[in-house]
Amino acid sequence: MVTKGSVAGKMHSVRHFLSQLCMPTRMPFTSLTSSTLAIIMGGGAGTRLFPLTKERAKPAVPLGGKYRLVDIPISNCLNSGLRGIYVLTQFNSTSLHSHINATYKFDNFTPSFVDILAAQQTPEGSKWYQGTADAVRQNLRYFLERSYDYFIILSGDQLYRMDYRDIIRQHIDRGADITIGTIPVNRLAVPGFGIMDTDENRRITRFVEKPKDPAVQDTLRIPRELLEEIGHRGDEELFQASMGIYVFNRDVLVDCLDNDLVDFGKHVIPAAIERLKVDAYIFEGYWEDIGTIRAFFDANLNLAAPNPQYSFYEGGHTTYTQARFLPASVVQNTTLDRAIISDGSHITNSKLERCVVGIRSVIRSGCTLRDTIIMGADYYEDDAHDAPVGAPPIGIGKNCRIDHAIIDKNARIGDGVVISPEGKSQDVDGTGYYIRDGLVCIPKNSVIAPGTRI
Repeated sequence: MVTKGSVAGKMHSVRHFLSQLCMPTRMPFTSLTSSTLAIIMGGGAGTRLFPLTKERAKPAVPLGGKYRLVDIPISNCLNSGLRGIYVLTQFNSTSLHSHINATYKFDNFTPSFVDILAAQQTPEGSKWYQGTADAVRQNLRYFLERSYDYFIILSGDQLYRMDYRDIIRQHIDRGADITIGTIPVNRLAVPGFGIMDTDENRRITRFVEKPKDPAVQDTLRIPRELLEEIGHRGDEELFQASMGIYVFNRDVLVDCLDNDLVDFGKHVIPAAIERLKVDAYIFEGYWEDIGTIRAFFDANLNLAAPNPQYSFYEGGHTTYTQARFLPASVVQNTTLDRAIISDGSHITNSKLERCVVGIRSVIRSGCTLRDTIIMGADYYEDDAHDAPVGAPPIGIGKNCRIDHAIIDKNARIGDGVVISPEGKSQDVDGTGYYIRDGLVCIPKNSVIAPGTRI
């Protein structure tokens, strides 16, 4: 028997089914990610990160003891379901190439790849990359070989965790030509960033590069309505800083690069704002541009804090890096406070306070290290590498005192060495060391003789 209630229920189901048919469909995540190509910029000379970039590209600089900076955007891509990734390289790129080739390998049954596109001479030109836009332009033919509808352009030297599907989804849903990742910053930070001026609907109307005039800054504040929409008080004084993350439609990218403009932030984006729909995607998580020695130092040591702003321990968000199959570390009769100890290390009878210790590090008896980053070594002492005649072994010698320092890979620090920036200039070049931003940097492969005081 058919009751009135059952008929009504069936009619409701039919109406719901028909309404679903009439609703605009949203692209599923799998289609969204498979139609998007990620392009990671390998960075230029990285002069502000010297001497860490003396022998390597910025994205190849070690991070958190066992990672490299480039692992962050690549891991974000993989965790976001993006499986087509190009890394554009040019400067000091050997170690970066080696790391990517050794780390990111996929099987033959999926279209996944992380490929390197190095600057090269072609029939169209023989110039080095002149900027971010020029680097993409010189490789555009490779990006267009596959049927990607969207391109997301990323920096290789930033520390943050983002699901890129969110920015791509907003880009598609709002019908934008270009979407730019932005992050709210206070007035003190404004002179260090490109600042986006948007209306209450997130459409970007103006871009100002590193504004210093207070009157100009006042005109760039985030509108009250938008502040309240993203969960802030309407009277807060916040500004939208560019993160250097861009999402382009395929045809828009081709059009925007049909010129001689060399940089996205300085040239392409300001020109696009005048004639295209350019939107802001506001990101409110932790984000750090690792552009200076001080930024690198602070971001690394924060990883060892009780509640770090960025954590490698967040479930479901693996940070990938090279699998080295090193033994577990050995720590004997040592006091550790807020320290990260990476694989394959050996520490004896020492005291470490707020330190990041990289892979294969050796710290010998009687040492005291405070606010220090040790990047470790590429090999062990007995791995058939010729040591300089008379040089101390790799690692930190006995009875050393090291404070506010960065010890790069394969450094040989003799017994009784003292390293500290106290009483010295903020920026100075010394014999076997550099001081940058008030921090002592010992370059890669350096030899510091026993008893040296820096």
